[in-house]
Amino acid sequence: MCLTTSWPFCRVAMEKISWKIESSVIVAAVGGASNLWLKWLNTVRVHNQITLDQCTADRPDGVPLVTVSNHYSCLDDPLMWGILKLKVLFSREKQRWTLGAKELLFSKPLHAFLFSRGKVIPVVRGEGVYQKGVDFALEQLNQGQWVHVFPEGKVIEDGSLVRLKWGVGRLIAESKVTPIVLPLWHVGMDDILPNQKPYIPQIMKKVTVLVGEPIKFEDILKDYQKRKKSATEARKHITDVIQCRFKELKEEAEFIHSKWS
Repeated sequence: MCLTTSWPFCRVAMEKISWKIESSVIVAAVGGASNLWLKWLNTVRVHNQITLDQCTADRPDGVPLVTVSNHYSCLDDPLMWGILKLKVLFSREKQRWTLGAKELLFSKPLHAFLFSRGKVIPVVRGEGVYQKGVDFALEQLNQGQWVHVFPEGKVIEDGSLVRLKWGVGRLIAESKVTPIVLPLWHVGMDDILPNQKPYIPQIMKKVTVLVGEPIKFEDILKDYQKRKKSATEARKHITDVIQCRFKELKEEAEFIHSKWS
């Protein structure tokens, strides 16, 4: 029996056909709307799309994927996934899991219903890397799933680089199979949904998405295990590597976007 709690991912409930149907409908509806809004009502240019497609649609079975990106707008997820292949965009099984602020997205029963079926995992800011939402995300990686993380931990309204949170380091370090880690950087999403009042979504804007190359962590993790380094050291090092890659992608993406006439 599954008791009603504030946690939306009751295993018994998720195994029911009704949950799967609800989730499939919501994932497909949101995916379709994202594709329409991003690619038809606005203009998007994706650089290195083939790598994104290989990782999301064609990676080997059982190999988990962690994508990481900057967070400039409240619509970054799900809107930026409008660039995915349709077989991923409309698939409950292939679509990403992502982490979302519990106090914002799960404050009401209807919100909890919609976001949980849309594969959003609630996390509590300030509770650290060892909390239920991160544990659940790690479970999904151990099943070969895709988890997207905004490692900045919040919307960065001024577009600056900030210190990344270590939760992403834990997900990568503790996954049973070292995941593919794919960084992305986007520019222009905050033009579609400005961060200033009255928060009216826009059309006919330009968005650039730069997909980086996968970051390989297998050798780093093996070395840390061999030298018996602590889990904290591993998480920090992984996060530092992503931070450095973010800096490079940010500069390149902003340059590409600035040249878009």
